[in-house]
Amino acid sequence: MIRVLGIGDNVCDKYLHTGTIYPGGNAMNISVFSHFLGAEAAYLGVFGDDEVGEHIYSVVKDLGIDLSHCRFEHGENGLARVQLIDGDRTFLPGNRGGISRVKPPVLSGLDMEYISTFDLVHTSIYSSMEHELERLGSCGVFLSMDFSNHGTEEYLRTWCPFVDAAIVSCGNAPMEEILAKIEAIKSYGCRHIVIATRGSKGAVVDVDGKIYEQSPCLVKAIDTLGAGDSFLCCFLVNYLDGMKNVKDFPVIGEMKGLTTVEDYKDALIKISLYRAAVFSAEECSKYGSFGHGKVVGLTEEDRKVMK
Repeated sequence: MIRVLGIGDNVCDKYLHTGTIYPGGNAMNISVFSHFLGAEAAYLGVFGDDEVGEHIYSVVKDLGIDLSHCRFEHGENGLARVQLIDGDRTFLPGNRGGISRVKPPVLSGLDMEYISTFDLVHTSIYSSMEHELERLGSCGVFLSMDFSNHGTEEYLRTWCPFVDAAIVSCGNAPMEEILAKIEAIKSYGCRHIVIATRGSKGAVVDVDGKIYEQSPCLVKAIDTLGAGDSFLCCFLVNYLDGMKNVKDFPVIGEMKGLTTVEDYKDALIKISLYRAAVFSAEECSKYGSFGHGKVVGLTEEDRKVMK
């Protein structure tokens, strides 16, 4: 199985109706979900030295995620406030990433040596890692980045050339708009894969110029937080692991079944998308991105936001 590193954002999602915090954040989620999928997983980022940061760190360390290159800084850890209505989450004002936005990791030579040992490195628009994208994109790893639905055209033009996979959230946008956005991202320089998630409508994925669609595995969700992250993680982990050591069969033999890289790759993409849809549905059966909630009560600031 491949080695996966999430680099950048970690937050606690605070559910105001219960006063409970759950570990999460796009880059952190990819590390944890990769671990659930059997990959060797690690996370590199900054934790605040408050109760929130300590909770995330202890939970993820106990899960078995490698945190050996993380930093602690004095200040608030990233915190997002969440309202849950009929299983669907709505984000309310948080602290915009906390200390990790103010003091994101500045990667040392030792960090870069460590990073180069991974097969997949993932970051996000929330990670404040733009200053390191060029180095990450040229160190020989497969680099993916989640642009969510916040990346402007100028932002995408600037950073897509460094990534192998770009992920965007398209919600209820019409198909022609989604396809146009995928083409634009490819024209900006994204090197391999574009994943457009559509919530309850599934996903549209472009792999090296070929379009695939995947329906969601619809379930009665307890909580949809982390559904998109689990989908993209499961797809990338299965696809990249499956593409290791592939080759065309020699033409001197019989050509029955799958015998070419092209045919195998097409089948693998479809299987990986199916597995991603199932895995994402399973993750909707727990609160938070991956559970492990802690009741901390509400602060004055929480109450102001609720009003």
